[in-house]
Amino acid sequence: QVLLVESGGGLVQAGGSLRLSCAASGRSFSSYAMGWFRQAPGKERELVATISRSSRTYYADSVKGRFTIPRDNAKNTLYLQMNSLKPEDTAGYYCAAGSACYYYNPLRSTDFNSWGQGTQVTVSS
Repeated sequence: QVLLVESGGGLVQAGGSLRLSCAASGRSFSSYAMGWFRQAPGKERELVATISRSSRTYYADSVKGRFTIPRDNAKNTLYLQMNSLKPEDTAGYYCAAGSACYYYNPLRSTDFNSWGQGTQVTVSS
């Protein structure tokens, strides 16, 4: 397994930007597909974006065109660049890692077997 630690959350006004980071340690970072999920109070955890080992990306419709999910294998770090933030983006954001074929984008939380502790993002209106 891989240890994941998120950072970069905080309070931002609507329309602003934040960049979340997820630092990985343990087994080789490049051997994992990675993803970001979020969970708001009283709601189920939902997929935000994933990136395959080949850097192929997938985005939920709610964030498409506003968020990007780059990865830096040399730094063992995953990012989530969030632009044009909306109050409905307020949630705890979780980084996840999963074993997958090189070109495959996992889309279910059950496809991921390592999770970070989460970082809170609050967007004020």
